[in-house]
Amino acid sequence: MRTIAVLPVKSFTRAKQRLGEAVGGRLREELAAAMVADVLDTLAAVPALDEVVVVTAEPIAARAAEEAGAHVVDDPEEAGQSAAANRGIDAALERGADRVLLVPGDCPAADAQELADLLERGGDPPHVVIVPDRHGSGTNALLLTPPEAVPPSFGDGSFARHAALARAFGATVRVSDVPSLGLDVDTPADLAVLRAALTLRPAGASRTRAVLDRLVHAAAV
Repeated sequence: MRTIAVLPVKSFTRAKQRLGEAVGGRLREELAAAMVADVLDTLAAVPALDEVVVVTAEPIAARAAEEAGAHVVDDPEEAGQSAAANRGIDAALERGADRVLLVPGDCPAADAQELADLLERGGDPPHVVIVPDRHGSGTNALLLTPPEAVPPSFGDGSFARHAALARAFGATVRVSDVPSLGLDVDTPADLAVLRAALTLRPAGASRTRAVLDRLVHAAAV
């Protein structure tokens, strides 16, 4: 079964606005870039992934994706995560995908083994695996078999919405808790949780760690 990961990436100047004053504009862009690069490293370490598609209008993300061997799809309209995910799904279908894994670019703690285990939890089509965020209301990843099993609908309340869509489309639904994928970064509180989690894991997410260390240093000055 050919499996392609789809990674929508917002332009870094528009990313992580909810971090507000906790992270200055330039550092916020650097943090977004670091997280995407770390996620790309993790995806490259998952043997069951045949390819990665990155959907973005951000030149830095596009270059990082190309260097990582990913296929880049331009997202000139930047109409949101769901629209970008749909662009990625279309590209994945054109590239022969039997299923897609939609993953966020702001989960730098993502663990390759946990992702490999997630891919083993797929089922016969039509099948949808939903990975909730750490609050249980949002969606941090979707494993869709086939890729067009349900239309992605991210945003507030997306966990329940994706489950309802899957049932409406006649797909089997499974909920899978993937702790490392639950650590996305939208708010200062999320940033603190991520920092604590990375402290407990000595390896991985090297670029994100470096930016977080700079944030701590800047706050102490």
